[in-house]
Amino acid sequence: MTEKTLVMDGAEQISAVFGDFDKNINLIQRAFSVKIFSRGDEVKITGENELSVAKAEKAVKTLCGYFTRGEAIEEQQVRYAIAMVNEGNEEEIAAVSGDCVCVSYAGKPIKPKTVGQKKYCDLIRKNTITFGVGPAGTGKTYLAVALAVSALKQKQVQRIILTRPAVEAGEKLGFLPGDLQNKVDPYLRPLYDGLFEMLGQESFAKLHERGVIEVAPLAYMRGRTLDDSFIILDEAQNTTREQMKMFLTRLGFNSKMVITGDVTQIDLPEAKKSGLVEALKILKNVEDIGQNLFTEKDVVRHRLVQDIVRAYAEHSEVIDNSVRRGRRKNR
Repeated sequence: MTEKTLVMDGAEQISAVFGDFDKNINLIQRAFSVKIFSRGDEVKITGENELSVAKAEKAVKTLCGYFTRGEAIEEQQVRYAIAMVNEGNEEEIAAVSGDCVCVSYAGKPIKPKTVGQKKYCDLIRKNTITFGVGPAGTGKTYLAVALAVSALKQKQVQRIILTRPAVEAGEKLGFLPGDLQNKVDPYLRPLYDGLFEMLGQESFAKLHERGVIEVAPLAYMRGRTLDDSFIILDEAQNTTREQMKMFLTRLGFNSKMVITGDVTQIDLPEAKKSGLVEALKILKNVEDIGQNLFTEKDVVRHRLVQDIVRAYAEHSEVIDNSVRRGRRKNR
C-alpha cells in the first residue's frame, strides 16, 4: 500500500478541491483507482499502485492550483486535469489561466480553458491568418469572436466581419420567408449569439447598424478588399476550394483572418471537395499563417460531448482501418 499526504491551506481550499458531495475527488479516485480523504488540514491519498497514487497527487495539486489562482473548479477542469496528468503535461495548465481574452457584457472574464485553446489565442495574436480546426465544443468560434471584440475595443481594427457558408446541415429547410437578410440569418445565428454575449444586444445593434460589425453569408465577400478588419470565417469545412481561395484573397492591410471548422462535419455534396481540407495542406508552411488543431481534450461543453467526439473518432478509425485492409486484400 502506497500513501501520499498533502498539507492544504485550510478548510476552504479542501472544500473547493473536493467539490459538492466530493464530486471532484470522486472523479480522481475512479480515474486512478485510489482512495482520497481529508483529516484536518491534510489530504491523504492511498492505493495499491505507486504510479497511480503519484498521478492522483498531481491531479489534486492541479486542482489546488486552480483554487490558488481564484478559478472555480468545475467538472470540466477536473477531467482536463486528469487527462493532462496522464500525459505528463499537468504543469502546462498554469500557463493557461492568466490569459483573459476579454470581458463579456455581463462582466464575465473570457479565458482559454485548455492548453489547446491558449495556443489558439496566441496564434491568432501572432499571425495574420489563423486556422482553428477541431470538434464541436472546443471554443473555436467563441474565442475568435472574443478576440475580435477585444481588438475592436482596443482600436486595433475598425470593424468586425463574421461570415460562414450558407450550407444546410444534412437536411433541406425549403422556402424561408422574409427578405434576403431574414433568409440567411438562421445560418448566422451562432455568430450572433457570441456577439450578444460579448457586447449585449443593444450595443451590438448600434454597431451593426453603423456597419462596424457585419454578419453576412460568404457569398457577400466576393469582389471586396477588407482593410482594418478582424474577419472570421466559421464552418469553413463547408466551403468549396473556390470559395476558400476567394475568401483568403479578400485580406487587406492591417487585418486579421480566423478560419474555423470541423473536417468531420462536412455537409457539401459528395462531388465537392472541402476548401478547408485543401487549404490546410496548401498553406501548412506559409509564414504568418498559423494552424491550431484541437482534440477532444479541448472540448469545454458537457462531458458527454467529449465522450461523443471520442467515440465517433474511434469508430471512424475502425472503418478506415477496415477499408485499408480490404484494399490490401484486393491487390
